[in-house]
Amino acid sequence: MADIDDTHFETGDSGASATYPMQCSALRKNGFVMLKSRPCKIVEMSTSKTGKHGHAKVHLVGIDIFTGKKYEDICPSTHNMDVPHVKREDYQLTDISDDGYLSLMSDNGDLREDLKVPEGDVGTQLRAEYDAGKDILCTVLKSCGEEVVIAVKTNTALDK
Repeated sequence: MADIDDTHFETGDSGASATYPMQCSALRKNGFVMLKSRPCKIVEMSTSKTGKHGHAKVHLVGIDIFTGKKYEDICPSTHNMDVPHVKREDYQLTDISDDGYLSLMSDNGDLREDLKVPEGDVGTQLRAEYDAGKDILCTVLKSCGEEVVIAVKTNTALDK
């Protein structure tokens, strides 16, 4: 029997999957689904009835929740599709470093500095409001090992 001392594990991952299966017909608009191995939000969905012995097919159009790219897929309504576990969390912005990393504080006081200022309109709005000295809440979306700031809003809770 091997000694227990010589076993070394790098990470303590729970082994939980980033996705779970769901029947195609149970998916809904504004829900999430994996299209072409990317987590997407369903923006359009239609079901087609096919011939005598065929299966009903579901046509899905989704937008990647991280890149904004559009994906399409067609699958039989009885088949299972992967649905990503999507977690949404609000953080208070405390600082923006010179190299573009955000310093965010969670509700319980934990600090994290591993997210960059997002590209596009959200990033522009975030920088403008931070420079104006406003107190900002950042909404972070996490799925499939990726995280991104998807929205910013002015924190009104501190005014009270």
